[in-house]
Amino acid sequence: MQLKIDADINLKLSNLEHAEKLYGIIDRNRSHLSEYLPWVSNMHSLEDYKTFLQNAEQLFKEEKGIGFTIFYQENPVGNIGLYHINASNKTASIGYWLDENVVGKGIVIKSCAKLIDYGFQDLKLNRIEIKAAVNNHRSQAIPKRLNFKMEGILREAEFVKNSFLDLYLFSLLKNEWINL
Repeated sequence: MQLKIDADINLKLSNLEHAEKLYGIIDRNRSHLSEYLPWVSNMHSLEDYKTFLQNAEQLFKEEKGIGFTIFYQENPVGNIGLYHINASNKTASIGYWLDENVVGKGIVIKSCAKLIDYGFQDLKLNRIEIKAAVNNHRSQAIPKRLNFKMEGILREAEFVKNSFLDLYLFSLLKNEWINL
């Protein structure tokens, strides 16, 4: 499965075929990614990332998550997905990460918009959340630009680099979504 965004950006369902290139990006971007993402410290090898992708495939089969590799100009540059899908409550959360070399090109905002469309239209979700560390201003800009509402702060909700981070919780309801 893939979601075409524009001439340069494409989302392809994550699979083992992308593992080596994505692990290489993670390895090159450790300092950049590990500032706010707790899982980076668990990626010690290509095998660790392959295990992560296999777990993601299982979540997809169980309809609890769907991850995509972000392609920019036909090269993998990151990952985005709808996670913690709750079919009963029609909710999910978006998570994303991107190679620092392509930050600032509108890739994540466009990918999020496409994923929101997919979540509301195809998966029939009613609510989508994004969490961002209170000090991660770049990541907070995404839900703000997409008209998510900031609901509050989740105090010490994520353990990253041996300390707890407070997270802003943003949400968007289906009836509020206007694709920019």
